[in-house]
Amino acid sequence: MIRVRGGGLGSVVALGVAALMAAVAAPATAQRLAPITIVINQSPWFGGFSKAVDAYEKETGNKVTLDVNPFAGSAEKQRNSVRASQGQFDILVMNSTWLAEFYHGGFLTPLGDLDPTFKLDPQVLSYDDTAYWDAKNKTNSARTGALYGVPLNGNIQLLFYRADLYQQAGLKVPETWEQLMANAQKLHSPPNVYGMVFRGARSASDISYDWMPYLHSHNGAIFRNEAAGDFTVTLNSPEAKRALDTYVDMARKVGPPNPGSYGQAQVIQALVTGKAAHGTPVIAAWSQMDDPTKSAVVGKINVAVLPRGPGGKPSPTLGHFIGAIPKNIPRERQVAALNFLKWFQTAPAQRIVAAAGAPPIRKDVLESDLAARPENRWMKAMVDSAPFPRSMYSVPEGPQIVSVLELRLNQALIGEKGSADALNTAAGEIAEIMRKGGYKTGRLPDLK
Repeated sequence: MIRVRGGGLGSVVALGVAALMAAVAAPATAQRLAPITIVINQSPWFGGFSKAVDAYEKETGNKVTLDVNPFAGSAEKQRNSVRASQGQFDILVMNSTWLAEFYHGGFLTPLGDLDPTFKLDPQVLSYDDTAYWDAKNKTNSARTGALYGVPLNGNIQLLFYRADLYQQAGLKVPETWEQLMANAQKLHSPPNVYGMVFRGARSASDISYDWMPYLHSHNGAIFRNEAAGDFTVTLNSPEAKRALDTYVDMARKVGPPNPGSYGQAQVIQALVTGKAAHGTPVIAAWSQMDDPTKSAVVGKINVAVLPRGPGGKPSPTLGHFIGAIPKNIPRERQVAALNFLKWFQTAPAQRIVAAAGAPPIRKDVLESDLAARPENRWMKAMVDSAPFPRSMYSVPEGPQIVSVLELRLNQALIGEKGSADALNTAAGEIAEIMRKGGYKTGRLPDLK
């Protein structure tokens, strides 16, 4: 039994997965270890994770408590715990948007300090090296950094599209944003079906996250070279302007009447109700597409690698989670936490995750017999996307940067600012954030 507590699920409950236990081929160590507590957010992939945890408990006899919270509540609990004299939680389930804060803050234990022989399995996807941290150069690098965590969920964006409408119209899956625009225009039939839906709302992270694949795949970036410590702001480059013009033009021509008010929930709702021909949500949204209790388009949605800009590569934005161990807990709990992470990255554990409909972190599981099942038709696109995911940022000032982007990009989308004005304004504000933070920074001259 796993003990589940927290605001997301109420009182303690038991989750049984006896049928899944047969999938676990290689037993973990039989050594009885200290009980551990994992702080995690309630999400569409939580069911897959909790079933894996239950299997771990049954196999090893080691006890795990899940402290389940809303997304923002989980982040706040983790921030408070790592700053206490002794931490409450043994594994932090950190979203990609929180990683920089915890890495830069020095709150985490390098896993090699607990077991010098431990490495990520070669089949675990890299997720832009975000499980590694080079404290000296302040960058994520598997080559120069130390391993600090294990990926727990592989959330990235994919292109969701109506396969039935594609077949009827004789369309091919697009490889570029231009091709996507052409397909969306052919399928745009408002108010019944919109050619494309966007996360264009201003929030904690909607339009900035949604637009990043356009920016990166047009060979643009927020900074000149984060990995090298050059934080000159390049957001107002010609490449970034082309990316924003593409996004705004598509949203206005083939989107709903009010694209600036759509957040993630509205995008998913438009897809499952058949109101959208395309969208680019994270793969965690997939579980709703074929759920007959939620979806009017069961079996009609398919997914593909995100399109790219001219001369660029597909660039899905990371929205994944890393499991890491804090410094401020007793060593016996650290050792027990690492035992779970070692087990979780194995192929049998990841098959449990995948069988429950959550995205596994291993390439071999994504390419296994599971991928042949109709309900797992998303797996090939995940494998094909694996070389391309990008982080939004690698600095703890990221939330401030996102706040700027949310406002200025939304203003461009709803017509309050032109694209050049929006990017120039954002570049100036971000450069000031970085200057106050003591970074090597500056900005490009204004776009005209």
